[in-house]
Amino acid sequence: MSAGDFDYESHGQGYAVQRRTDPRIAAQVHAALGEGRSLINVGAGAGSYEPEDRYVVAVEPSAAMRAQRPATRVPALNATAEDLPFDDGAFDAALASITVHQWKDRERGLRELRRVSRGPVVVMTFDGTALDLLWLGEYAPELFAVESPRYPDIDWIAARVGGTVRVETVAIPIDCVDGFTEAYYARPERLLDPLVRKSQSAWGFVDDADEVRAVERLRADLESGAWDARFGHLRSQPEFLGSLRLIIGLP
Repeated sequence: MSAGDFDYESHGQGYAVQRRTDPRIAAQVHAALGEGRSLINVGAGAGSYEPEDRYVVAVEPSAAMRAQRPATRVPALNATAEDLPFDDGAFDAALASITVHQWKDRERGLRELRRVSRGPVVVMTFDGTALDLLWLGEYAPELFAVESPRYPDIDWIAARVGGTVRVETVAIPIDCVDGFTEAYYARPERLLDPLVRKSQSAWGFVDDADEVRAVERLRADLESGAWDARFGHLRSQPEFLGSLRLIIGLP
């Protein structure tokens, strides 16, 4: 049974391979978490962006995702964001990395994060209003049409994670190893790979026929040179400022 809007039990295999921690993004996440020694990671998945230099408790409701956690990560507890089995202020910090949009009750989940952290609450998510900064929307408008409403408004999240809040744009490096869609802003050929798309939950909400049309349209433009004529400058652009955000809330 899925705990959110995407069925990771059926479609979550391969995330640990395609969705790895990018060290440059991780450095920004870890700086936002502060100097505390204990951390709860909620919606922890296969363990991306968990620090290795502090005590971590991971929470993940999907058995398929828990099974993909490497031996170097702590085992994850079978629990949901909405019902964290911990006392108030039990941790120095709380992290939710590219997961809030999956939760059934986002309001309750965010308030739980704030409740159990006596320090920062750090939410990494995408700004649904900025998805169209990526060229992919021209090939797969159906993808962005279903994806944009999934993401809670940035200000809405900020109002629930702290009294003092700042929002940071996360720069995506050209060779990003975390395989979300914007990671391939300069490597469009990667999105032709069904294994890459399978690790991006948004495609699970797109009709198969629409996905085929989008991929074939992209393939044709890559073969003809039309993509490079319009977007080829991105192939040498060292980073991309897209829709990825860090929301850091302090009590």
